[in-house]
Amino acid sequence: MGKGSLVTVYRDAADLEQNAAEEIANVMKAAINDRGVCVVALSGGETPRQIYGRLGRDPLKDRVNWNLVHLFFSDERSVPPNDSESNYGMVERSLISWIDIPRHNVHRIKGELAPSLAAQEYENELKSTFGDTQVRLDLLLLGVGEDGHIASIFPGTDAVDEQFALVRPVKNPNQNVQRVTLTFPIINGAREIRFLVSGKRKSSIVQRVLGTSKPTKDLPATMVRPVDGNLRWLIDREAASQIGPTTGVTLH
Repeated sequence: MGKGSLVTVYRDAADLEQNAAEEIANVMKAAINDRGVCVVALSGGETPRQIYGRLGRDPLKDRVNWNLVHLFFSDERSVPPNDSESNYGMVERSLISWIDIPRHNVHRIKGELAPSLAAQEYENELKSTFGDTQVRLDLLLLGVGEDGHIASIFPGTDAVDEQFALVRPVKNPNQNVQRVTLTFPIINGAREIRFLVSGKRKSSIVQRVLGTSKPTKDLPATMVRPVDGNLRWLIDREAASQIGPTTGVTLH
């Protein structure tokens, strides 16, 4: 298991979704109490979508002062926001349209632009939002692909090695699809990181990632190592079915 990783296993997807939504709300509230603002980067994917749906509805939606939350995105496909493949579009439908958040606090990656331009604009927007202070996410939500990718950092791509840019364009080598992604300099700088994973088909990659003691470029998920933050995995029993009994794992 990676250094600093803690794993909570929930009995099923619904249990995971509810508890993850509650934890996200609590982390956001704590950030607001401590620093007066909470900057979150959201992941795409089906499990996060279900969690956002719970977060944006009663009883959780009013636990957070959304006026003090800034929403960013971990990655985006090079598609317009109304495309069915847009991460922003998914979050708009499942969360943003249900909560009272100022529109200028929602920072989408402009997938309709050329990827290099969208990446540069997004990096500028991140830096502008933080002003003179360090760009540091209060909360980063991540899924994990069956090949071990996180955000749009895929094995074998240059994005794995990025050490300076906070955002960069990348091509999915398996689908020949252009994307824009956050990079490890900002990912590993986050205060709180949560992996959100459910389902049997993710059990093999969960086992591989958690069973890897050192970061490896072949599995970008193993390179998520917060410099001065907390990393936790929130998964259901199906996703955890191959990891076996080990230290650092809590059954909920």
